[in-house]
Parts: sequence; C-alpha cells; structure tokens
Amino acid sequence: MDQPADTTAHAEIRDEVRKLCARFPDEYWRRLDAARAYPTEFVQALTDAGYLAALIPEEYGGAGLPLSAAAAILETIHAAGCNGAACHAQMYIMGTILRHGSAEQKREYLPKIATGELRLQAFGVTEPTSGTDTTALRTFARREGDRYIVNGQKVWTSRAEHSDLMLLLARTTPREEVKSRTQGLSTFIVDMRQALGHGMTIRPIRTMMNHNSTEIFFDNVPVPAANLIGEEGKGFRYILDGMNAERLLIAAECIGDAKWFTAKSVAYANERRVFNRPIGQNQGVQFPIARAYAQHRAAELLVAEGCRKFDAGLPCGEEANMAKMLAADASWAAAEACIQTHGGFGFAEEYDVERKFREARLYQVAPISTNLVLSYIAEHVLGLPRSY
Repeated sequence: MDQPADTTAHAEIRDEVRKLCARFPDEYWRRLDAARAYPTEFVQALTDAGYLAALIPEEYGGAGLPLSAAAAILETIHAAGCNGAACHAQMYIMGTILRHGSAEQKREYLPKIATGELRLQAFGVTEPTSGTDTTALRTFARREGDRYIVNGQKVWTSRAEHSDLMLLLARTTPREEVKSRTQGLSTFIVDMRQALGHGMTIRPIRTMMNHNSTEIFFDNVPVPAANLIGEEGKGFRYILDGMNAERLLIAAECIGDAKWFTAKSVAYANERRVFNRPIGQNQGVQFPIARAYAQHRAAELLVAEGCRKFDAGLPCGEEANMAKMLAADASWAAAEACIQTHGGFGFAEEYDVERKFREARLYQVAPISTNLVLSYIAEHVLGLPRSY
C-alpha cells in the first residue's frame, strides 16, 4: 500500500515507540492472550522509556508533553499490533491528581508514578447496579475522624491486580440529602497495597479478550482523610474533568487498531491468489477495506482536533465524544474487513486477526457506549431534549 510520508505530529516519538514495540512481537501477545496474563515486561519497558509519564509535568519527573503526544504514543502501540489497554489508564487518571489534588498529594504520588515506583492503573467508578448512570452509584465513604470507612462494590475495574493505587469515586452524602444528583460524590486515592486484606477483595472477571478486568468489594475499608482529592462532594466534577482526555486517548488507540487491520488486509489481499488472481483485485474485497480506510482517516482528523483543543485549554467535549465514537466505528469496520478478507484464516490464532478483532469490539461499549455519545451530541451539541 502506498502510504503517505509520516508527516503526522510527534514523528520522532512514533519512531521510538515503534522500535520499542518491535521487541514485543505477535508471539508475545498471543502467548499472553492464551494465558490471560498481564504484559508485565511490556508495561515495564514503556515505564522505563518514560512513555507512561508523558503527561506528568517535568517538575514531578515526567516529560510534560501535551495530550497529542500521549495520543501518538498509544496510537503507535496499537498500530504495531500491541495493546496499550494494560496501562493507558495511568495517562488520564493521574490528571485528576494533577488538576485537583493538593500540593502534598502531587509531591507524594506524581514523582513515584513517573518513575514506575507506584502504578496508578485502577479506576473505581462503575458499579453493577448503576452502570453508566454514575450518579446512582452506591459505594459509600463515611467520615470517621481522620479517615473514611468505605463500603460497596465496583465492577469492570481493569488492572486492579496490577495497580498500587486506585482512583475511587464514592458517595459521601446520601443521594436523598443533595439538591443535585451530581453532588455528594467524592474522589479518593486508595492505596491498594494497604487495603488488600483489610476489607478490600478483588475478584478477576474472565472476558472474551485479555483485559485484566475485575470486580472489587469494599467491606469497612479505611481510607485516610488526607487521600480525599479536592473538596468533599465535588468528586463527580473532578472525574468528569478527565473524561475528555480518556475518550481522546481511547480514540487514538482505535485509530492505531484500524491502521493495523488495514495493513493486514492489504498485505493478505495482495498475496492470496484464488482463481489465478489476487483476491484484492476483486471489488468485493477492495471496497470494504477502502471504506474502512476512509473512515479511519476522517476519524483521525477529529482526534487531532480534539487534542488540539484540549492542549489549548479549550472546551472539547464535542470533539472528544465524536472522535471516540467515529474512531471506534472505524476500527470495527477495519476489523470486519480484515477478518472477511482472511476468510477462514482470520479465525486462526497464528494470524492474530481474531485476537485483535476481539480487542477492537470492546470500544463499541467502553469506556462509554455509542448510544450515550449520540445522546450527548443530541442534547449538548444540537440542543435537543434530554432523552434519559
């Protein structure tokens, strides 16, 4: 395929990330997928190279790069056939501490996160009974002197078994006692090393892809009051503040996946011969690949625009939500085209298509479903009545 020159932003970073990813070939990911194991070596390599500290300011030991650089890192990881889901949360979770944490919290945690001494990979928000209705969560943190006592349950908390810290959203004022349902929610830094065995239990959830997701139970777990981020009762706003970064970074990963699928499709369509001609000569094979390519190039522009606005401190909710939806659609279209192009071989583990196919499907649902993105656009962009 005649690829355009790499004139995209952060070309040097992309080149170095490609070199790092080359040390973790398809066989590495295939082996981990079969065992549902965590890519410890890969995450450590990213940490050692400083990529997971890309967004942490230099004064705390990070690189102090813009969100567009973090997006370039994650996109390149996925375009190389690797998977950034094992560690991407650290990039956007730490923003809550950076923007809303106290000076002491920043000094205590950010330098250690930057060096990899501490891993902040777990994000405790979703619950079994509330789903995406975050304000309906039931996990409660009750103040007792200089600490809070946490009781409740979280689900789909990925990487909890491989994280030292968790960013936890819990209710601190009963819902019936607040004027707005977004009030009375607070954000905490939970030291999971201390909490494990002292009221906190982690139960792994085996899923269709290797995503290291878990369910977490809190039974009178003590959390120091010093670990409260910002003001009590304003945690929902703090969490919401980081959602745009999360959606743009996930969108960048989807763009990388789309590029991987398309490259695989084109290579196989050119090599595979049936009826004495390459299958890629047939329009029935060409057109889905070409359409998916056009979709990912369009979504790529929206990711770039969203990152530009985020880095400039401008409102970017519209771009972040649309970028996530369109990039996820593009990666799924490319995945469908790829598995269809490979035919039966697309289902064989050794081709890696089926593994990436399973991974790509996740982003039609997480971290926000397509329907909720459409609801956001309808209400907040187009001014239509709220639908839920």
